[in-house]
Amino acid sequence: MVKYVFVTGGVVSGLGKGITAASLGRLLKARNFQVTMQKFDPYINIDPGTMNPVQHGEVFVTEDGTETDLDLGHYERFIDENLDRNSNVTTGKIYWTVLHKERRGDYGGGTVQVIPHITNEIKSRFYRGNTPKEERIAIIEIGGTVGDIESEPFFEAIRQFQHEVGKENAILIHVTLVPYLKVSGELKTKPTQASVKALQGMGLCPDILVCRSEHTLSDRLKEKIALFCNVSPDRVLQNLDVEYLYEAPLAMEKEHLAQAVCQCLRLPCPKPELEDWRSMVEALKNPRTEVEIAIVGKYIRLHDAYLSVVEALKHGGIAGRINVNIRWVDAEALEREGCERLLGGVNGILIPGGFGIRGTEGKIQAAQYARTEKIPFLGICLGMQLAVVEFARNVVGWKDADSQELNPDTMHPVIYLMPEQNGVENLGGTQRLGAYPCVLEESSRARELYQEEEISERHRHRYEVNNDYRETLKKHGMVLSGLSPDGRIVEMIELKDHPFFIGTQGHPELKSRPNKAHPLFRGFVKAAEEYKKEKNHHIGGN
Repeated sequence: MVKYVFVTGGVVSGLGKGITAASLGRLLKARNFQVTMQKFDPYINIDPGTMNPVQHGEVFVTEDGTETDLDLGHYERFIDENLDRNSNVTTGKIYWTVLHKERRGDYGGGTVQVIPHITNEIKSRFYRGNTPKEERIAIIEIGGTVGDIESEPFFEAIRQFQHEVGKENAILIHVTLVPYLKVSGELKTKPTQASVKALQGMGLCPDILVCRSEHTLSDRLKEKIALFCNVSPDRVLQNLDVEYLYEAPLAMEKEHLAQAVCQCLRLPCPKPELEDWRSMVEALKNPRTEVEIAIVGKYIRLHDAYLSVVEALKHGGIAGRINVNIRWVDAEALEREGCERLLGGVNGILIPGGFGIRGTEGKIQAAQYARTEKIPFLGICLGMQLAVVEFARNVVGWKDADSQELNPDTMHPVIYLMPEQNGVENLGGTQRLGAYPCVLEESSRARELYQEEEISERHRHRYEVNNDYRETLKKHGMVLSGLSPDGRIVEMIELKDHPFFIGTQGHPELKSRPNKAHPLFRGFVKAAEEYKKEKNHHIGGN
């Protein structure tokens, strides 16, 4: 039978439920369990695809083209499994489904209510027994905190679900806060007690408590929490801050999280195979050198908007034992202050994906600076498109060249709306989404990095390189190094007379793993190191 682990949070948001869940997934997979993960979010949006990154961070896209919460990125990076549309469920999706069933008459004219109709729909998304590949353990995170009014149907669904499948088959981990009061010099357990009491009021009892704290919990404090929260003292686990994100599974292994889960689920708990993960963390913590890479964007004060890009850069550094320092560059400030001031001295420039006109001229300037100064460059989605615009303006000579998205009246729309996007009105879930194949040119840098002729990357865009301008771009030195198998869509571009200048229409950052760096990011970081060496050698020679 499939086993289920629910992960909930209390006291405050931002305690790291997602990292706790992902760490558990890594620890169980290291014990050869089949693991899948799922996130339930209480907001009423259908998905985060139309939400402002300022509110919700990046949108993570799965292989099958589902726009999901950024926590799914952590899940995939930690358990090294591709998730799908079933892995992210929102209140909006639940109500949407129930209302469609009501309109079809599926409820036979009965009154549609939160209980049982909404809770039944939620429970139907928990079950994992109807797929050909039955995962042994399903880890399910519930967004928000206990006490949030919008989360109550999810907690009620868990209560009913545990009753249906049995407590030994569905357990609850509660992540909570044990704050430290500097004035009195004490760790306080009351917030944790109050959070657990709220859970108990819903008919739920946590099996394991994961306590976030700045200071070590003493055995006496753990016993106090256990007494008041009705759990065993050996299932009160501390979760101290770690210096590096990927240390979290190793820290939770020391706390015996996987052992506690296996005991609760009545499963064997063999010794884990974590050497590969430990080696990766060791490389992360002990780099042999460092580089500085600029990320040019418009959400530089909200790093979660580029979370997967940042992590993929780290992965590229880990592969070569290189510490990647990021210089966050505001694209709008770049327009005012210039590249030399804001980009001078960096070893690489990355322009990530994005939407809208704000800051695009600054990004175009950054692409030009990288091209002319021979600084390693990686353009992702919009970053690639703007690199094409810059090339068309300053190499080909079309000074008004632009993207139709940014300037519908341009005489040279080198980037234009994909034909299948014509007439699309709804914003949510209507872009070119998910994994698409790409054939790489044999002599290209991309082919050298991937070591494969045909690759696949995930996409999220409406605009593409205008085929009417392809031959002119090629004539002036741009290499169209990756095309769709039918040759219709330009997927990757690069420049030959440059140490590293690559643009990709896909989002390679979404497939990178800490112990399996994506080839583009590994190559980009390595090129940044070589550029730094060359610069230092040149300065030393002078």
